[in-house]
Amino acid sequence: MASLGLVLLVAVVVSAALMPPSAVAQQLTPDYYASTCPNLEAIVRRSVQQSMAQSQIAAPAALRLFFHDCAVMGCDASIMIVNSNGDDEWRNTANQSLKPEGFQAILSAKAAVDSNQQCQYKVSCADIMALVAREAVFLSGGPYYQVELGRFDGRVSTRDSVRLPSVNFTLDQLNAFFSGLGFSQNEMVALLGAHTLGAADCPFFQYRIGDPSMDPSLASQLRGTCGSNPSGGFAFFDPSPVRFDNAFYRNLQGGRGLLGTDQVLYSDQRSRSAVDSYASNQGAFFTDFVAAITKLGRIGAKTAATGEIRRVCNFPN
Repeated sequence: MASLGLVLLVAVVVSAALMPPSAVAQQLTPDYYASTCPNLEAIVRRSVQQSMAQSQIAAPAALRLFFHDCAVMGCDASIMIVNSNGDDEWRNTANQSLKPEGFQAILSAKAAVDSNQQCQYKVSCADIMALVAREAVFLSGGPYYQVELGRFDGRVSTRDSVRLPSVNFTLDQLNAFFSGLGFSQNEMVALLGAHTLGAADCPFFQYRIGDPSMDPSLASQLRGTCGSNPSGGFAFFDPSPVRFDNAFYRNLQGGRGLLGTDQVLYSDQRSRSAVDSYASNQGAFFTDFVAAITKLGRIGAKTAATGEIRRVCNFPN
């Protein structure tokens, strides 16, 4: 299980140049590839199943990658771009904890899609990322939901475009970021439920070990975990780190949230009721998470006029 050492911090950034939600909603549709690549979803599912069989962190890493992509330049797969001069998103220090297994899951799904003669070079990397994220949720025991499709890939990725919140943001700071993306506080709480998958590395939560709001037994455990190996140690977000469920919220109720941005959802009275609701009702969490991640997937969607369909996800055409 040591391979699960990663942080699933949702990357959120205010962007002033994103397409209005109404325009995106008209552009995107679940049956976008019905005639050009009718077996798309089955192809992607088989690929993700293979990726998850090869690595336990493939699902949480791919899900996190989708968040990082959409919240920075919009859902245009710009996070995948590798620039020869090193000026790209994934080499920003805030993205250094993104795991190669997430990138590989996307690249494998893209290769599987393009190996189908009918689908070859017709499906955007951005849409493949959205589908892989859904499969990561569903194949981990979470809800199945229809993915809106029709995004085009961006051509630009720059290191300076990445601005992510700190792990010790207050609720007001979190709300400021999410409201800039059009999310309400409750939608934010639902979206952060993605932290039910995976783990966090010690540098992201070690500062909290002395926090009186943290469960004393957890603090003692983490002190041992990180004391001997602060750079390589990690801890799971909840007791079921490879299963998409509502245990994350029950953890917060017990003061066992690893990240400050997680625990503040319960310690601040303004968001506590949403945590309590999801902790007691997994169905409500699933319903609201689907709505939130669908909304996330509409951010900054490119059209044929502003984007392209990359032949290789790592490089613009």
